[in-house]
Amino acid sequence: MTDVTLEKLTKSYPGADRPAVDNISIDIGSGSLTALLGPSASGKSTVLKMIAGLLSPSSGDILFDGRSVLRQPPDKRDAVLVFQEHLLFPYMTVAENIGFGLKMRRRPKDEISSAVDGMMELMQLDGLAARKPNQLSGGQQQRVALARALVLRPKLLLLDEPFSSLDANLRVEMQGLLRTLHAEFDTTMLFVTHDQEEAVALADSIALLLDGKLRQHDTPDGFYARPQDRSVATFFGAKNFIEGQRQAGIFDCAFGQIRLPDNAPVGGHTLTFRPENVKLVSEAGGINSFPAIIKSIQFLGSQTRLQLTSSDIRFEALVSPFSAASLQSGQQVMVQLPPEVLWLVP
Repeated sequence: MTDVTLEKLTKSYPGADRPAVDNISIDIGSGSLTALLGPSASGKSTVLKMIAGLLSPSSGDILFDGRSVLRQPPDKRDAVLVFQEHLLFPYMTVAENIGFGLKMRRRPKDEISSAVDGMMELMQLDGLAARKPNQLSGGQQQRVALARALVLRPKLLLLDEPFSSLDANLRVEMQGLLRTLHAEFDTTMLFVTHDQEEAVALADSIALLLDGKLRQHDTPDGFYARPQDRSVATFFGAKNFIEGQRQAGIFDCAFGQIRLPDNAPVGGHTLTFRPENVKLVSEAGGINSFPAIIKSIQFLGSQTRLQLTSSDIRFEALVSPFSAASLQSGQQVMVQLPPEVLWLVP
């Protein structure tokens, strides 16, 4: 396992209007599974390639277990990068692809054979040893690519959008496999994704990059409960933002005086709450309850989306279809915002 530290890491390209990666500092704990999350062109893959040694930073440092690796070539870093495209050797069999790295390291044939057999069993590739990559499904090719990387027992496994080309059901299956592999191997794993649901489902911690800058590095629940600013909250699905003034533990806004949680930040004049945390209640009088008018109802399958207004402020709620069965557009309902689901952002 390897502890990875990025210190003020920057990558600039000539003629670009801003750095691709701008002064990023992150500590990635040994043995952790960390997501580099962000939209396209946010710098995620650039960071991964600099860690792997395929790109040189313009400034800053990369440390493995406290030691700089900037002068080490890629093959000396004990870090393996799995690309979005599987890049399997088309003329080699599955077994030969998996064992290729060990062969390059001049390991004995019996050791290679044993290691390949073990990886094929772990990856559920039994019976496919003699097949060529063009005879495999996309999911099977991804398993071979992961097996080829993990058979080397690297201290650091880097994954660049590993499941983005797979269909939804297969992507969920491969996500489960990655969690299993993380538990099986003593390997620090860092993966790039643009899908916040995938990052939340897989990662111990998430580093969110926007426009080349690190906006927040936190646990998955921290992004939902404690976004550091409006852009972070929006990226993680927050849609309700209410302006007002804080007075001690109260937020004075168009909804009235809303009680805040004890851990709400001192600064900030914008209240945010997630649609799924809005409660429908039967009567007034509870903490943070007030009337609202239903403007529209949209059935989403496992949830129903309500567009609501109160004091000319529009906001959104997600409720169960059972709760929404008797509701109609134009109807007045009582809603409640429990203090523990509220957060202030700058």
